Amino acid sequence: MSTLATRSCPPPDRLERVRPSRPAGWQSAAACAGLSPAVVFSKKPKEAAPALRACAVCPVRRACEETVAPAENWFDGVCGGRLWRSGHPVSVPAHLLPPALAATVAHLPSQGGARA
Repeated sequence: MSTLATRSCPPPDRLERVRPSRPAGWQSAAACAGLSPAVVFSKKPKEAAPALRACAVCPVRRACEETVAPAENWFDGVCGGRLWRSGHPVSVPAHLLPPALAATVAHLPSQGGARA
């Protein structure tokens, strides 16, 4: 009986062990670089709020979203100033967002339905 090998993202508590010790390029300039992976990869708005606040002042927000491509990769966590769950942008209560991001993400629909 054969088994298929699958690759998945390690849980946040193991991410530190597999991440390179020195991020390359845009990652080292990211405002969230010093935050815990548990915050950056959280699926819950309240827990992800510090990462969303970091995105509001991040100089590489566009490069982050272009590189990670969260909608194409079923991403969970904060990327490009938005919270993502299974590759879908998630509505975040306005009181958890900095003003710079509130206008940007206010139009996003809440998560719903399965992916095709």
